[in-house]
Amino acid sequence: MNLTGQFLISMPSLQDERFEKTVIYMCAHSKDGAMGIIINKKIDYDLYPDLLEQLGIDKPLLNKKLYIRYGGPVESGRGFVLHSDEVIQKETLSIAKGIALTSTSEFFEDLSKGNGPKNSILALGYAGWAPGQIEHELASNSWMTLKTASDFIFDDSVGSKWKDAYGLLGVDPNKLSFYSGNC
Repeated sequence: MNLTGQFLISMPSLQDERFEKTVIYMCAHSKDGAMGIIINKKIDYDLYPDLLEQLGIDKPLLNKKLYIRYGGPVESGRGFVLHSDEVIQKETLSIAKGIALTSTSEFFEDLSKGNGPKNSILALGYAGWAPGQIEHELASNSWMTLKTASDFIFDDSVGSKWKDAYGLLGVDPNKLSFYSGNC
C-alpha cells in the first residue's frame, strides 16, 4: 500500500508524545521510506517572533493564507511549504491532485511578494520513517489511514482536526480499544 497523498491519524493509544493526537499528510512513501508533514500542530507566533521576517514574509500576503505548523521532529529548523499546486517550481514535489511540497528560498521569496499559492502551510520539520518502519507501525496499530479531499489540509480547524479526521472515518476515538491483536 502506498500512503502518498493520504493522511495518517495517530491512534489514541500511541505513546510517543511527538505524535500524540496528530494528523500527518503523507508527502512520499516508497521502499526507501516515508515522509509527511504534521498538519494539526500550531506553532505559536510568539515563540518565533521574527520567523516570518527571517523568511522575508513580514508583510500581508494579500488574499493568500499561510499557516505555520510544527511539521515533525526531523530537521525541525528547516522550513517546508505544503501548498495548493497552482504555483509550482521545478524543485516542487507534486504529491496528489491539488497538493505540492516546496522548500526553496525562492519559494519563500515568492510568498513574501504575494505570488505564492492560494493556500500554504509553512511547516518547521517533518515526520520521517526508515524503510519498512511505517509498515511496522501500521501493523502495530499505531496509525489509522484516511483518504479524503485535499481541502481538509487547509482549513482553520487545527484544534479539532484529529477528532475531525476520525469523524470522517465514522469512528469515535474515545471508543477505540487501547489493545489490539494480529493473527
